[in-house]
Amino acid sequence: QVELIESGGGLVQAGGSLRLSCAHSARTLSTYGMGWFRQAPGKEREFVAAILWSTANTYYSESVKGRFTISRDNDQNTVYLQMNSLKPEDTAVYYCAANLQYTTLLYATSRYDYWGQGTQVTVSS
Repeated sequence: QVELIESGGGLVQAGGSLRLSCAHSARTLSTYGMGWFRQAPGKEREFVAAILWSTANTYYSESVKGRFTISRDNDQNTVYLQMNSLKPEDTAVYYCAANLQYTTLLYATSRYDYWGQGTQVTVSS
């Protein structure tokens, strides 16, 4: 059983920053891509960012492009989401996810094989 363990959420004022971390428990996990998604109350889970594990190519939703940065540490089996210039509309539960097979649809929740438990990010105005 693979676990994805998230940390780093919290409460921050608008304009502030947070960094989320996601570590997977498996000693070796053949991961094609890792993604971050978020879900606000009453809304569907939406894509935030993704990174290809081998090449570190990154992808972002339009709503976070230029403010958020996804990165990975191969040695630590960890993916990060640096969030800057946070806005109240960024408030949501943030989930990391692991995709094990090639796909061109890293923005789709259905393409991911494992999910973290979620971490709350609250941005006050």
